[in-house]
Amino acid sequence: MDTFVCDKLNQWGLSEFMEHFKDEGVDTESLYCLEDQDIDKLITKVGPRARFKKRLKLLKEEENTNSEKEVCPKQCQQQNEDATDLTKSLPSTIVTGKRKLDLQEESSMGKPAAKRQRDSFQFSESIILNDVKNIMTHVHAKLQNQENTDLNEFLMTKIRDLETDKRELVGVFGKTGSGKTSLINAVIGVKKLLPSGDVDACTSVMIKVEANMHNSKYEAEIEFINKEEWEDELGTVDCFLEDDAELEKHDEDEENDGYHDLIEKLSALYGEEWKQKSSEQLMDNRYFREIPEFLQSTKKILSCESAIELSTKMLKYTKQGEDKDIKKWYWPLVKCVTVKVPKNNFLKHVTLVDLPGNGDRNKSRDTMWKRIVGNCSTIWIVSEINRAAADKESWEILKSASSLLGNGGECRYIHFICTKSDVIGDLHDLSPADVQASILKRNMKAKEAVNKEFNKLNKIKKHFSNECFKVFTVSSAEFVKSKHLNPENTEIPELQDFLQNLNDSHSETLNYVSGAHGILSLIQGASLRKEAGSNQAVCEDLETNLNNQLDGIRVAMREIYSIFKKCLDEGVENSKSSCKNILKFFLYPPRKTGSAQCYILKSVVKNGGIHKPKNGKEINFNIKLTSFLSKSIDEEFRKTFPNEGNCGPFNGVINKFSLDTEKLKPKYKDAELQLTFLKTEEEKLKTKLNKIIRDSKKQIYMSLTKTAEEIMKECYEKAVQFRGKNTLQNIRETIQQHVHNFQNTMFEKAKNVMLELLLKLMVEILGLLEKNMMESIELSLKTEDCSIPDVSTELVMVQKLCEELNSSMEA
Repeated sequence: MDTFVCDKLNQWGLSEFMEHFKDEGVDTESLYCLEDQDIDKLITKVGPRARFKKRLKLLKEEENTNSEKEVCPKQCQQQNEDATDLTKSLPSTIVTGKRKLDLQEESSMGKPAAKRQRDSFQFSESIILNDVKNIMTHVHAKLQNQENTDLNEFLMTKIRDLETDKRELVGVFGKTGSGKTSLINAVIGVKKLLPSGDVDACTSVMIKVEANMHNSKYEAEIEFINKEEWEDELGTVDCFLEDDAELEKHDEDEENDGYHDLIEKLSALYGEEWKQKSSEQLMDNRYFREIPEFLQSTKKILSCESAIELSTKMLKYTKQGEDKDIKKWYWPLVKCVTVKVPKNNFLKHVTLVDLPGNGDRNKSRDTMWKRIVGNCSTIWIVSEINRAAADKESWEILKSASSLLGNGGECRYIHFICTKSDVIGDLHDLSPADVQASILKRNMKAKEAVNKEFNKLNKIKKHFSNECFKVFTVSSAEFVKSKHLNPENTEIPELQDFLQNLNDSHSETLNYVSGAHGILSLIQGASLRKEAGSNQAVCEDLETNLNNQLDGIRVAMREIYSIFKKCLDEGVENSKSSCKNILKFFLYPPRKTGSAQCYILKSVVKNGGIHKPKNGKEINFNIKLTSFLSKSIDEEFRKTFPNEGNCGPFNGVINKFSLDTEKLKPKYKDAELQLTFLKTEEEKLKTKLNKIIRDSKKQIYMSLTKTAEEIMKECYEKAVQFRGKNTLQNIRETIQQHVHNFQNTMFEKAKNVMLELLLKLMVEILGLLEKNMMESIELSLKTEDCSIPDVSTELVMVQKLCEELNSSMEA
């Protein structure tokens, strides 16, 4: 089996059949000759076979479409000669790769490219990207051989900056037994990659799943917590043992799960041996002989030939699955495991993250959890279909993480995935058609019930619209081995299409190729420059357009700042008037025993205002204190920094920014190439600014809680020292007094910090727009530099590739 067949199977999500195709000797030529009976033999499962036949049919149609193109060589005779010279000096992969550059097709250069579908064999994105990268490496070498001028340095920096890879994060929540790992395995098309947990287990370690684009191995990168953090956790054993008698009295209380959680970790790592050892003795190096990376603060790498081999090896690091032969489990020391699947196109620009539902008591794991949740563009909430609408745990995850995902994050899609849709009871007396009808009817009812439940959640709907919420009813088992449902009705293919669309929306190839085309346009335009000062008029028009655009952005930003201030002023007053009630319900919660209240408050002050139960909702006193401030700004914040839609931040003024270079091209034909460069720079800069805004808005939104946490820090440090009989009352009085002393300044300071951060972001955006665009204008149109290499041939080649890429993506 050759590389082409391998690539096709990967692209079509059928990588599991590679070995079979290889054994049967299926190469590129024989692939196109496969008959139905051959395919039936190669792929015995109905679902994958149907998808393969459909994809192969489309591939043949695309091949026929591309073979009918006409070639007009006369217009490009000289360009072909140049290309011949260039290919001699460029890296050999451009010439000897799967597809040689054919400049004869440049006959359409300068004309609107006819729409045509991509021939995946001849014009795959990976080949185009590889070709353009090699061309730009060649151009970079040319520039290095020229004089060291400002323009050449600017150009080389631009070439280096072309390398970008934005990854989309899809967070997957769901308790063990919900079908979460089976779902992930089915969607990415790899059997037994992630081990399924037993019913009593719960996700403890974050597991990222992404593509391995470097080799054909299944790999796992294991990142540990640092040694000092584990020493701190061991240090808490003594504290728990001091209170052991009190804990035994309330052994059934859920509030004591911190103690039981620690015991579970110690037993997993040390067996029963920990009971006879001090915390200092438990840090002896002999306990970590198998994982020296933990002591060295480095990552452990597992590399395997198959998915099932990797799954077995990483079992002890993930707390998933069951194996009586494993005597020592290392998951208590693991922060995150990154699993890399070879050449998986669903994961090329997408990372799936299997997440614990409620963060972690370990500080570094919890910080990573919050960062990842805040960076997720999509979340999947996974629950069994027979209890999805009534699954309190799933809805609680969504509610507790809503601010991290919404205004404090960048989530655009929430998918509630009801699993095991094929499990529907006794079906023996029904015909296959009736079984499918029963399953689909139950699926529809489940979707209606889940959507109805979502519409009740007002807190979540402050951050998300109905359009971003979608319900899926899936059956991983039926997708892998069809019995009652065809593949489409399992809805796995729909999730695969969603992942593919996420990949396509962040094409590294498109960004790189368009950026390279702009840079080459600038170099060629500069090399053709005539007398000094010839571009003065176009520079004046560009600077006028830039100043007008910046003025418009300033006006919009001033208005937004005023609205934010007004909302926050109201929030400050509401916070002050509600502070007494917030304290009352927090310090004297109903339906909690005195010992339970004491345990929770001790946990709160010990952990900077936060109590994390093993199951159930997190208690965050800092968020409670600033809840009215957050409510006052939530709606306006979402309008200003939307995660959904195409408007963009600051009421769309960043996305609308334009120097109108296309309108200037007919007027200034001699500067057409430089204007092309400025257009690509404009788009690149807007992409960069949107990323800066996306990251900064999270900091701005979370600043309210962070300010409260900083003001309360002194109080927490004082309260955590209390011991003995009056501990509960002493903690209550300390918190009450501190809040009373600072309530007149706390909320005002939180407001001011948020406004300062907002203003800082506005100033940064305006500054970057002005500085970067003025620098690009001056260096592309005002610098008189004679040491510019000729890149006419490279420009033609990249322009051709750019047109091919754009037309194939349109198709």
